[in-house]
Amino acid sequence: MSRTTTKRAARPAPRVVAPSAGGVTPAAGGVAPAEAGAVKPRATEGPGKVLLISLFHPELVRGGAQQVAYELFEGLREVPGCEPVLLAAIDQSFPALYKSGARITGFDGRPNEYVYLSAEYDYLWHKTSSALHLAAVEEFLLTIRPDVVHFHHFLAMGVDWLTLVRRVLPEARIIFTFHEFLSICHADGHMVRKTDRSLCTRASQVRCHQCFPNLAPEHFLLRRLWFHRHLSAADMYTCPSHFMIEHYVTFGIPPERMRHVTNGQRNQAVAQAAAVSGKPQPGLKRRFGFFGQFVDVKGVRVLLQAVALLRAEGITGFSVDLNGDNLRYASEAARTEIETFLAEEAALPAETRIVHNNGSYEVSQLAARMARVDWCIVPSVWWEIFGLVISEAWMFGKPVICSNAGGMKERVADDVNGLHFQLGDAASLARVMHRAMSEDGLWERLHAALPKPPARDVMVRGYLDAYAEAAVARGVVAG
Repeated sequence: MSRTTTKRAARPAPRVVAPSAGGVTPAAGGVAPAEAGAVKPRATEGPGKVLLISLFHPELVRGGAQQVAYELFEGLREVPGCEPVLLAAIDQSFPALYKSGARITGFDGRPNEYVYLSAEYDYLWHKTSSALHLAAVEEFLLTIRPDVVHFHHFLAMGVDWLTLVRRVLPEARIIFTFHEFLSICHADGHMVRKTDRSLCTRASQVRCHQCFPNLAPEHFLLRRLWFHRHLSAADMYTCPSHFMIEHYVTFGIPPERMRHVTNGQRNQAVAQAAAVSGKPQPGLKRRFGFFGQFVDVKGVRVLLQAVALLRAEGITGFSVDLNGDNLRYASEAARTEIETFLAEEAALPAETRIVHNNGSYEVSQLAARMARVDWCIVPSVWWEIFGLVISEAWMFGKPVICSNAGGMKERVADDVNGLHFQLGDAASLARVMHRAMSEDGLWERLHAALPKPPARDVMVRGYLDAYAEAAVARGVVAG
């Protein structure tokens, strides 16, 4: 990008009116920024230019947060008076994309899509250590001059980008969407105790020190203050699941500025109708599928251990399809266990294999992959904030078997439209899988109760409402 920038002419402030039903939902116990009883605003001329900041580009690294950001990017393109711009961070696992002296580049020749070439990132404080990179970000902001800056992550960029945006663009509306607990939890934002792998319900100086004994308790006080300082630059915060809100309010996010906006997606069952099979075949449903990343918290090991338990009991008349990748991001222990299991499975005679590793897939291949399974298993061993795979399973009429915690528990009703098992317990999963493949009428009953997954336009409307509320909060309202 040239060092010379041209200032854009000031854009008239957007007019706002009352929102339509089904937009953002205030946090429990909170009130809207406007006076109590007042109608929330809704932009009629569009939010203007919206800069979406994402961790990774979904075509480079699959993941829920980046997929949601890209769904929103595509959805906003259809909104009159809105010009979305995407800035996705990448790390040095993509060396071919790094060019000498470059810090922000275009992506694959696509209009309004850019990648930030992360370097010198401080993972302890989650900040950018390079003054040259910060200068490049400032130049990018002054060149793009967005009306709204919507963060979907700060990893590989820095939480200090929020205060940078506020300094460089004082009139811009800043929205921050939480997709995990990284602001609260130093353990990769998963809120899983390193001491015993149990779910953590709250962060404190001592509890965090127990997980990281090399860091003094005082460090976690300073960490909390550091995050509060930079997150406070945002005008509005959103979470895709209701259970998250309590965690962040306890952390110190003002409840009156917190909103629930669901993650929405384009319905791939409609988009890929030609690949969708017809009515389900009668009989017992014995085909299970995993869709997602092969990282520790996604629980692939729990699923493979459950398969081993069933096989040891002589139960073999079923199949498990693994669909996904990113095993390189798993811990060495997890990677070794998964690779060993798959190698041993591949060495078995074809007729005795249960687990089939189909590898990574594009969204356009989802219908074909889903057609090969009856049940989708979500064995995550962390809170799993939302679980896009649950929505994808519902698109294709597949009941979900999932861990009984977090966003999974919030979305899937046990024995109503899906089945729960005890988080992290392979024996519990094995029992539920055995029931799923042997109980007459169970699949049909759960299938009949499947809800419709949230649509992309529902998410877009929710965020448009949030942008409009932020405009009121900043006084960006025409008379």
